[in-house]
Amino acid sequence: MFERGVAVVAITRRGVETALKIKEALVCAGVTSTVYSPKKYTQHGVVAVEKKLPDFIKDTYNTVDGLVAVMATGIIIRAVAPHLESKLTDPAVIGVDVTGKFVISLLSGHYGGANELSKIIAKGIGGTAVITTASDVTGKQSVDELARILHLTIQNPESLAPVNAAIVNGDRLVVVLNGDVKIPINQIGGYEMKTAKDGDEALEIINSYDAGVIITKEPLSIAKFVKPFTILKAKSIVVGLGARKDSTADSIIEAVDVALERVHVPLERVNCFATVDIKRSSVPMVKAVEQLGRPLEFLSVDTLRSLNHKDLSPDSEMVQEKIGVGGVCERAALLVAGENSKLILKKTKLNGVTVAVAVGE
Repeated sequence: MFERGVAVVAITRRGVETALKIKEALVCAGVTSTVYSPKKYTQHGVVAVEKKLPDFIKDTYNTVDGLVAVMATGIIIRAVAPHLESKLTDPAVIGVDVTGKFVISLLSGHYGGANELSKIIAKGIGGTAVITTASDVTGKQSVDELARILHLTIQNPESLAPVNAAIVNGDRLVVVLNGDVKIPINQIGGYEMKTAKDGDEALEIINSYDAGVIITKEPLSIAKFVKPFTILKAKSIVVGLGARKDSTADSIIEAVDVALERVHVPLERVNCFATVDIKRSSVPMVKAVEQLGRPLEFLSVDTLRSLNHKDLSPDSEMVQEKIGVGGVCERAALLVAGENSKLILKKTKLNGVTVAVAVGE
């Protein structure tokens, strides 16, 4: 997550020093960030802000995935308040005191990743992460946390409050895997797990509990029910591949493992792999994907070339000269991932293999 980057804003000289430490911590975690401050406090690595804080927040709020404010929490709360919309769309908002002692997750703790980002920053600068979401305090995963870590879409967000309340209150809650959805159950801790062949059977199971979560591959149309339940739809996850002719199956598998680990996506959540059609005759590529146990889709150069997407990295002149398109793995992943796809991992190179990961609705 945090594909659109994180804005770190400070309003004092001491705050800028802490903001730069935060940037270093985020770099180590692979998170892109930019530090902002009033012009009189800028130094190397800091972008000057010529406008007042409320105006800066207004212009920045919907353009980043995270907002870290090195200032008193009251100041940032007042600045972001006019822009609050939903826990499913608001960026992660974090408050940090100017000394870096406390890193406070303020907004979008679960789905927006503020809790995780707070922990990353606190560890990197030697501060203390302050997490107040009830499920975290009680040691249980909330529904929106499950959705975030497993790349699921919340189909009925109005259900989150009663279902999360059931979790916090210690009520009996069940997670139902519907149909042939593939979810790594080892990442779902503390809940009873059941399987169902369809939505009706899933509801029958939930009826025996106080609340439930249905994880499904296809959207479900279910009438209102007496017990609270949340429907989580699995997003499409596609791994795009490119490789030199001398790449081995083992090197391709290793590159995939490294890439998936970087974005915390288990292999079980990958729908398929995708590459350019000239790789049909690549024995190492075909063998590697067979060992990984997922389908491999091939796309023509013309199809890859036709894609225009804001997430694409700059074209490679070498790849353009060799096959007629400036890049393979990102384009292949985005095209096969389908509607509203986006990259959660841009082109990553390892031992002559390029990997990109895309998610779609």
